[in-house]
Amino acid sequence: SLTGSPVTLKILQNWVPRVSHYFDKEHYTYVGHQIVIQESIEHFGAVVWPGALALSQYLESNQEQFNLKDKKVLEIGAGTGLLSIVACILGAHVTATDLPEVLENLSYNISRNTQNLNMHKPEVRKLVWGEGLNEDFPVSTYHYDFILATDVVYHHGALDPLLATMMYFCKPGTVLLWANKFRFSTDYEFLEKVCNIFNTTILAEFPESNVKLLKATVRKN
Repeated sequence: SLTGSPVTLKILQNWVPRVSHYFDKEHYTYVGHQIVIQESIEHFGAVVWPGALALSQYLESNQEQFNLKDKKVLEIGAGTGLLSIVACILGAHVTATDLPEVLENLSYNISRNTQNLNMHKPEVRKLVWGEGLNEDFPVSTYHYDFILATDVVYHHGALDPLLATMMYFCKPGTVLLWANKFRFSTDYEFLEKVCNIFNTTILAEFPESNVKLLKATVRKN
């Protein structure tokens, strides 16, 4: 069951409109840093979705509640990398993951926005939900304080592998922060599954964008 009395928030217009010859560059400001994101129209994972804006904004505003400094953070379905960049600026050891075809643009955005920062250098890795998790991220070596996921649930057939991936990485002590725009009945069905498996709290709602932000942790046996 879902607990919590969420705050109602609005996604702030944190991006700076630019007159640019390149239609594919978006400028954002988070935690006092300007972030330039190159989007790609070829892939779903290569545009900035509202969940990423919502969670970036929330982490910036709630640094005492969710202190990422020196924490190990894994983003699944990192897309353009905006959220991973924000987590890096907030001081986390970030591993940003996505499908192979998204990695080039993801790596480009992350390196160009973090190269001059005196922060932990983020890592970009391939992660196909539900595949090769034990080989690529063996439990004995990899433990994350936070798992970040934004707009990973939409009309696609990979919801079971996604849930399996969340379960794999969510160990005792790990906090899963998941922000999603809720559009379809399948989104709510997925939410129900998450609530059945994890202790799930709703932290914030962004009604204008239909985005909910949830925190999930492993149930103690």
